[in-house]
Amino acid sequence: MDEILTTQTQDTRTQILEAAQHLFIEQGFHGASMRQIAQEAGIALGGIYHHFTSKEKIFQIIFENNHPYHEVLPILEHAQGDTPEALVRNAAVRMLQALQARPHFLKLIFIELVEFKGIHLAGLMSSVLPRGVKLIERFLEEQSTLRPLPAAALLRSFLGLFISYYLGELMLDPSGSSQFNETTFEYFVDIYLHGILIGEPE
Repeated sequence: MDEILTTQTQDTRTQILEAAQHLFIEQGFHGASMRQIAQEAGIALGGIYHHFTSKEKIFQIIFENNHPYHEVLPILEHAQGDTPEALVRNAAVRMLQALQARPHFLKLIFIELVEFKGIHLAGLMSSVLPRGVKLIERFLEEQSTLRPLPAAALLRSFLGLFISYYLGELMLDPSGSSQFNETTFEYFVDIYLHGILIGEPE
């Protein structure tokens, strides 16, 4: 009996989260009411509060569930390649694929930044970034050809550069149907590894 109840509870929570995610994406956080979420989920309004304390808590869970860090950290940890170039390229390709697999995340992050001023994102990143920094530090120890830059700066610049590449491709093709532009992508890899300045003349 308890097992059946637990399954029913989980199913109801899932219904609420799916309904809320759809409404948040379509109408924004403040544009979607708890009553609308209840109607979309097919439950009584009071039933929502048996599972979630507030609408903001629902959004926070949806935001965290959709955040690609679930895949990005393992991607960085298991990136493959015999050279720094190959490792960066492999990690970047796999990270971009993870972003493509979560099309709703961009809309959710804009809601987070505009309507919540990034409060949930800041809390999430405070727990995620230290793990990412440790991965970069291990990478630095294994690669003697890299400049001794702070691991946190390398991680943030990697994420920032390739997320901006993804956003640029999305703006050029809003449908998201095209594959990554291979030439442009290679330029981004080259810029990340070597910068934009030519070497000092001899």
